[in-house]
Amino acid sequence: MKNPVFPPNAAKPLAPYTPAIESGGFLFLSGQIALDAEGNLHTGDIATETRKVMDNIGNLLRAAGLGYEHLVKVTIFLSDMAHYAAVNEVYAGYVGEVPPAREAVAVRGLPRGVNVEISGVAVRG
Repeated sequence: MKNPVFPPNAAKPLAPYTPAIESGGFLFLSGQIALDAEGNLHTGDIATETRKVMDNIGNLLRAAGLGYEHLVKVTIFLSDMAHYAAVNEVYAGYVGEVPPAREAVAVRGLPRGVNVEISGVAVRG
């Protein structure tokens, strides 16, 4: 059984995917980029971009009745590892004292030419 999660005031998916799926007590979050509900990108600098991505993740979590503390696994995709330190600085402010397991990888390209995309898994309980 899978239950789709569509947060209010969120950007429409750019492709055939669901923003988040809840199944078996887990919430699987599709990769989030710095896109707002009107379809505008927030990519002025890497810190601004990362904050918007993390805010979008927070919207998904809240729509499912969860918070950042429920994240157990995160994947960070970067356009360049030169962004690693700045992304970590912003990210740390969202995930608390017991951050989720995670990896960060540089990739050749990301949707809409963004510099960071983050996906994750959260768990109830």
